[in-house]
Amino acid sequence: MLQKFRVKTCLLLAFLFVVSQACICSLAVAATLDIEKTRTTLVLEKEPAGALTPTAAKAAIAKGPKEIVIAGRIAANGMDPFVKGKASFAMLQLPDDHGSQPGHNPDDCPFCKKKLAKAPMVAVQFIGADKNELPIDARDLFGVENNAVVVIRGTASFNPKLALPIIQLKANGIYIRK
Repeated sequence: MLQKFRVKTCLLLAFLFVVSQACICSLAVAATLDIEKTRTTLVLEKEPAGALTPTAAKAAIAKGPKEIVIAGRIAANGMDPFVKGKASFAMLQLPDDHGSQPGHNPDDCPFCKKKLAKAPMVAVQFIGADKNELPIDARDLFGVENNAVVVIRGTASFNPKLALPIIQLKANGIYIRK
């Protein structure tokens, strides 16, 4: 009985050691990331021309991945649009002029909900030189929050076989509308 307890304790300690080392390694990667340099590289000073809505972008990439510019708002239909600890977020289509009235909330407006229901969501991921997702929260990297209006430049792809219409956007630039 005592021997089984020792074996379980040793296994638990070994597991905790491995997990702690993995956490330390991921923190080391994030610490070695020059946040200011990364921000300067990705944040665009001027809004890129020719930004498409997610609906128009879906049509534009129907035949395959393509470098594209998409405008939208950071949101995820009532869920948290951010991926904690990653330079990633979900983006939805902007409402039309009807939604530009002060105090208008497109998430509560039945007209906006109906019109935007078929628009695809955009899964935005900022990728580093190592081809991996940047290990820093987008809120910290860009100073953005839920419902911020952004214009994203990157390579977009769309898989029509997915249950939900989602555009995958590997981003290389962001412009934050004020």
